Amino acid sequence: MTNPITLSPPVDASVDRTLQLIGSGASAGSSCSPGLTSGPWEYDVGPAGAPAAPGYGPGASQDNPLPGAAPRQGALPASYTEATEAELHERIRAAKAELGERVVVLGHFYQRDEVVAHADFVGDSFQLAKAARTRPEAEAIVFCGVHFMAETADLLSTAAQSVILPNLAAGCSMADMADLDSVMDCWEQLEEVYGTTPDEAGRAPVIPVTYMNSSAALKGFVGQHGGIVCTSSNAAAVLDWAFERGQRVLFFPDQHLGRNTAKAMGIGLEQMPLWNPRKPLGGNTEQELDEAKVLLWHGFCSVHKRFTVDQIAKARAEYPDVHVVVHPECPMPVVDAADSAGSTDFIVKAIEAAPAGSTFAIGTEINLVQRLAAQYPQHTIFCLDPVICPCSTMYRIHPGYLAWVLESLLAGEVVNRITVSDEVADPARVALERMLSVAPRATAGTQR
Repeated sequence: MTNPITLSPPVDASVDRTLQLIGSGASAGSSCSPGLTSGPWEYDVGPAGAPAAPGYGPGASQDNPLPGAAPRQGALPASYTEATEAELHERIRAAKAELGERVVVLGHFYQRDEVVAHADFVGDSFQLAKAARTRPEAEAIVFCGVHFMAETADLLSTAAQSVILPNLAAGCSMADMADLDSVMDCWEQLEEVYGTTPDEAGRAPVIPVTYMNSSAALKGFVGQHGGIVCTSSNAAAVLDWAFERGQRVLFFPDQHLGRNTAKAMGIGLEQMPLWNPRKPLGGNTEQELDEAKVLLWHGFCSVHKRFTVDQIAKARAEYPDVHVVVHPECPMPVVDAADSAGSTDFIVKAIEAAPAGSTFAIGTEINLVQRLAAQYPQHTIFCLDPVICPCSTMYRIHPGYLAWVLESLLAGEVVNRITVSDEVADPARVALERMLSVAPRATAGTQR
């Protein structure tokens, strides 16, 4: 497997074994759905071929409401749903071998191991989109991730390349928490409060900043309104960029990344009001908005919301020398209680650099944690959350879907292609290019 982002998968990871225990009732006390042991195609199509029931499926986002316009995946042919795991792996290997350089398969850090095993590149969403650019000869880019990631790959790939999402139902509950209509309505209200006239220094009243975990439509919105995209690695540098050009920032969709980043930069919590799109002025007074430096959208990651200060206290009690490292999408009290916080890449590099015998308690998605534990047996590595509950939508990607899209390519058919219209793509690329021009700070995380 070509994998410049490191992280080769273990031969036998424990996530699926644990899920089987949950499903059989042998693992008690889990708040995660036993439905994770079923094939995701059972959630793509309802009884007797009826439309699928709306929902993200079992996993961390299972209780979040799915927008009515969210893409749905049709039925997967029985030759894939009835195939054994060994049969699917052999079909995937054979299809990739025959397709050769015509296809590149991207696997996100949070994917299940039996999918990552076939990836040419493994990484976070932006690393993978950039990695795809190193394969201009590939006719198809198969993105084993979620919808917004495939959109970003389409924005950064060539017009001759097709970007494919193996399961259209693999969305992102966080990204869905900020839709274009709601953000435009927010923007109109902010213009009524702040006006549109720059101050004496030429700074706009407000600059929009969207996290990479957002739709192409929102990336296009910020591109059109003088804004920028950020990742969890460069969020602080992006906020510096925005404050050079604006008096305040509208940050969406993840409130926790925005709050944790701004707090580390010295911005007070009283200057970071939460914007609830269901309430006038986001639930704030005009005075609160006038005093704001960062307006935080009411969004969050359901995986990282699961981590708690109590889990950190338990880890420290059991392992006094433990190093607790969490993702900045975690709630602020969790980030404050941890030893360090940073992106998935930051977490991986922290473990790579640690002396043998180190102990890590990690606050991020379970598939990555278990993969790290298998790859670095010289360390003690475990997830802060004792309940195995992976990302619902990442788990919608299954080897059956990967085999289906690859064999469809062999048959001359492109299925599940993700395309971004030129009307959206042009300003979205502007926002992404602004992000690329901003170098991350010396450290992509925080140490305590």
